[in-house]
Amino acid sequence: MHLLPRAASFDSLSQRHGERYKWLVLLVVGLGTIAGVLSTTSFSVAIPALMRDFGLGQEQVQWTMTGFMAAMTVGMLPTPWILDRLGFRKLFLGAIVLLMATSIAGSLATSYPFVVAMRILQGLAAGVLQPLGTLAVVRLFPDKGQGRASGTLGFGIVLAPAVAPSLGGLLLDHFGWPAIFLINLPACLLAGALGLYLLPLPREIVRRDFDWLGVALLTVSTLAIVEGIASLQHSGPAAGWTLLQFGFAALAVGAFVLHARKARHPIISLGLFRRRSFSMGTVVSFAYGFGLFGSSYLIPVFLQHAQHFSATAAGTALLPSGIVLALTIPLAGRMADRHSPQGVTIAGLALFCLSFVFFSLVAAHITYPEIITATVLGRIGLGLVLPALSLATLKHLEPHHLGQSSVVISYMRQLGGVLGIAMSAVFVSWRETVYAGAADGVAAAYADGFMLVAGVFLIALMAACLMKAQPPHRQDAQPL
Repeated sequence: MHLLPRAASFDSLSQRHGERYKWLVLLVVGLGTIAGVLSTTSFSVAIPALMRDFGLGQEQVQWTMTGFMAAMTVGMLPTPWILDRLGFRKLFLGAIVLLMATSIAGSLATSYPFVVAMRILQGLAAGVLQPLGTLAVVRLFPDKGQGRASGTLGFGIVLAPAVAPSLGGLLLDHFGWPAIFLINLPACLLAGALGLYLLPLPREIVRRDFDWLGVALLTVSTLAIVEGIASLQHSGPAAGWTLLQFGFAALAVGAFVLHARKARHPIISLGLFRRRSFSMGTVVSFAYGFGLFGSSYLIPVFLQHAQHFSATAAGTALLPSGIVLALTIPLAGRMADRHSPQGVTIAGLALFCLSFVFFSLVAAHITYPEIITATVLGRIGLGLVLPALSLATLKHLEPHHLGQSSVVISYMRQLGGVLGIAMSAVFVSWRETVYAGAADGVAAAYADGFMLVAGVFLIALMAACLMKAQPPHRQDAQPL
C-alpha cells in the first residue's frame, strides 16, 4: 500500500496531462517561489516589534532580514550540482519540507539568537527554491512562450513582496511577530502536495565533483560584504574591522576568479560573462534585487518610524501597488515576447527610479495619496523588468548553459537584496545621527535612503542600455 503517489517520468506525465503539463509544473514551482519570497519580505513589518521585545537597535534586528538573505544567496550556489545528483523533484520537495519545518520552529522561538538561526535556515531553503522557477521556464517553454511564462512566474516573485507587508502587518497586530513565521505555510503545503503528483523523476543522474572551494570562497565574500556594511554603522568606515571585512571580500572574490579559471567544473563558469548581454544583465539583476528588497524593507519601516503609521496601516498602504502589479506582470510578459526585452527592461527601470526620486523629494510631508502614487509607479516598473530581464539575459544562451546561468542571475538578484536591506538600514541609521535634533530629521534620513535606491537603479539603467542585442538560441521544450 502506497500512501504517497508514485513518481512518474517526464514523458509519461506529459502524455497524461498534455499541453497543459508545463503550466502545471510552473504552478507548482511558482507556489514554492512564493513561499520563499513571503518568508523574506513579510518580516520587514516586524522590525519595530522585535526591537521592542528584545531591546535591540535597528542595526542588530536587521540581521533577521540580512541573515536570511545572505543564507538565501549562498543556498543558490550548489543548486546546479544538486540538480544533477538528485533531480528536480527531490530537490524541490526537500527544500519545501525544510522551509516548513524552520517556519514552525521559528514561530516558537523565545530568544533572539534562535530567531536569527531559524531565519538563516529558512533562507537556505528559499535559496534552493529561487532559481528553479527560471530554470523551469527556459527548459519547458519554446521561445515564443517564454515571455508569457516568465511573466506568470514573475507574478509570484514580485507580487509576494508587494502584499507581504499587508499580510504581515495584520498578523503582527493581532498575533505578534511569531505569527509572521507562519505566513508561508499555505503556499508550502500546496506546493508540496501538488509537487508529489506533478514533478517528474529525473531523466538521468550526472555525477561530478562538487566545487567546495568555489562555494566556500563565494560564501566568505558574501558574508564579509554584509558584515562590512553592518560594521559601517557600529564601527565607522575607517575602523579596522570594517576595512578587514571589505578586504576579506575582495580577496575571496579575487581568489574565486583565479580558482574558476583553473577548475574543471567551477560552481560558476567565468565563460558566461564573455557575453555582454549576460554580464550587463547580471548588473541589472543585482540592482533589481537591491531595489525590490531594499524598498520592501524601507517603505514599511519609514511609514511606521517617520510617519507613525500602525503596522496594519503601513502594510495596507502598499496593497494598491500589489494589485496594480498583478495586472502589470502578465502584460509585461506578453510585451517581452512581442517587443525588445531590452527596451521593456529599460522602461521598467526608469519608472522605478522615478518613483524613489519622488519618495525622496516629498518624504518629510508625504500624504497618503502620494504614498499610493509612488508605490504604484514603482511596482509597475518592477513588473515590467522581471519577465523582460530574464529573456534579454538568457534567451541567447545554449541549453547546456541554462542551469548555471539561471542560478547566476538569481544569485546576483539575491546578493543585491542582501545589500539592499543591509545598506538601507545602515545608511538610514547613519543619516539619522547626522540629522539628530533637526526638524523632520527622521524623515530627511529616509529621504536620503530613498535617493540611494534611486541611484542604484540609475546605474542599472545605464547597464541595461549597454546590453548588446543578440539573436536568440532556438530551442525546444526540455525535461526537468
